[in-house]
Amino acid sequence: MPKLTFLGAAGTVTGSKYLVEAAGKRLLIDCGIFQGTPELTARNYQPLSIDPKSFNYVALTHAHLDHTGLLPRLLRDGYSGTIFANPATIELTTLLLKDSAHLQEEDALQAQKHPHDRHSDAEPLYTSQDVDPVLRALKPMPRTGPFDISPEFHIDSYDAGHILGSCSLVLTINENGKKTTVVFSGDIGRYDQPILNDPITPPVNADVLICESTYGDRDHETGDPAEQLAAIVNRVAKRGGVIIIPAFAIGRTQTFMYYLRQLEDQQRIPRLPVYIDSPMALSATDLYLKHAEDHDLEYTRLDSGGKGDPLDIHQFHLTRTADESKQINNVKTPCIIVSASGMVTGGRVMHHLAQRLPDSRNAVILAGFQAQGTRGRALQEGAKTLRLFGQDVPVNAEVVALGQFSAHAGKSELLRWLTGLPAPPKKTYLTHGEPAAAQSLQSAIQQKFQWKVSVARYLETVDLG
Repeated sequence: MPKLTFLGAAGTVTGSKYLVEAAGKRLLIDCGIFQGTPELTARNYQPLSIDPKSFNYVALTHAHLDHTGLLPRLLRDGYSGTIFANPATIELTTLLLKDSAHLQEEDALQAQKHPHDRHSDAEPLYTSQDVDPVLRALKPMPRTGPFDISPEFHIDSYDAGHILGSCSLVLTINENGKKTTVVFSGDIGRYDQPILNDPITPPVNADVLICESTYGDRDHETGDPAEQLAAIVNRVAKRGGVIIIPAFAIGRTQTFMYYLRQLEDQQRIPRLPVYIDSPMALSATDLYLKHAEDHDLEYTRLDSGGKGDPLDIHQFHLTRTADESKQINNVKTPCIIVSASGMVTGGRVMHHLAQRLPDSRNAVILAGFQAQGTRGRALQEGAKTLRLFGQDVPVNAEVVALGQFSAHAGKSELLRWLTGLPAPPKKTYLTHGEPAAAQSLQSAIQQKFQWKVSVARYLETVDLG
C-alpha cells in the first residue's frame, strides 16, 4: 500500500516536504527550508528521518524557499536522482538558491561578529558550492498537463496562481495494477489579482488531498489594495518619511512594482524614487516578463497597450552591490525601499530597518505571511524594539500590514478552491499552516462539505490506499 510521510509543513507554514512511497520507489514532493522559531530552524541542520540516499525522485510545486530551500542539503546528504520542475520554477529556483546561499554566507559572517543574536547561525546551512549539484539535477516537466516521472508515478500539473510557475500537482500512483490519486494543492494563490492567472482546482476525483492552510483561520482585509497603498505613500511622503517594504523577491516585489506604476500613471501618488535593493528581484522580474503563459488578461492588455512594461516604475533604482545598498542610508528625502527577506529573517532589509525604524516619519509595509518566530511577525504584533545585529532597535516607525497583497488564498478562497473538486476526497490532510489556522480550516471543511479531514502531524506516516 502506498504511504506518505509529512517531513515538513505540518504545524508550520514552512519546510514543505512530502515523501511518497509506492512499489519500492520514493518520490519527494518539495524540499523546503524551515523558518521562524529557533526550534524550527534547528530542523534544517538535522538529518532527515529517512535517508535521502533512498529517495528516487523529487518534484517541485514552485520555487519559494519554503518549498525548495533545503535541496542543497538533500544532495549533500546523498540524494543523487533528478529534480523535476517546470521551466519557470527551474529558473526561479536557480535564482533563489544562489541568493539563499550567498545570504547565508553573509549572515554567518554577521553572526560571528554578533554571537548573541539568537536569529543568526555562525555556520551557513549550505554554501554557493552546494547549490551547483542541485542546478545540474533540475530537469523540466510541462507547465501544465501530464508527465510520467516513472512507471510508478504520473503527474498532472495545474496552475496554482501563487507565483510564476506555481502548480497544484495530481499524483497518480501505480502499484500492483491499482491506481491511487493524490492531489497536492501546493500554495494556492488569490483570485482576481494582478499579473497572474487565477488558481485552477484540479478536476479529478482524489483518493487523498494534501491542502495548504496558511490563512485557514481568516480572510484578507477587504478594500482596494491600490487605494490603501496610495494612502500610505501619500501620508509618509507628506511627513518626509521613507517607506520600507520587506518583500519576497519573487511575487510580492513584482506586485508592488505593478501597483506603484499604475498609481504613478494615474497621478494618485508622487513619483518617488523606488530602490529595489535585491538584484535577484530584478532577475525574477525579467522572468515574469518572459513567461507570458502565466499572465492574466488584464496584465496582457496593459503590456500590449502602448504604455510599456507595467512593472517599470518611473524613478527606478537598482542596487546590486553591498556598497550601493549602504548608500541608500544617505537618502534623506521621501523614497520607497523594497528589499528581501519578506519575513525579515535575513538579507539587506535588516540594514534598512536598523537605519529607519527609530524615525517616526518612516513606515514599514508588511505584505506577506509572517511566520511565528520571525522578526516580521514581531513587527506585525506590535513589538516596541527589534533585535538587529545584536542590538535592540526601537520601533518608532509606522508599521502597516497589507493583507490584500498576500499571495496566499484567504479562508474563503481556500473553500472556493475546494468547491471546485468534482467529488469529495476519501481523506484530506491539512498542511502548511500554523495550528490555529489548520484547525479552523478543518472545522470549516467539516461544516461545509462533511469531508473526512485531519491536520497533518510532523513526521506522521499515513496510508494512501
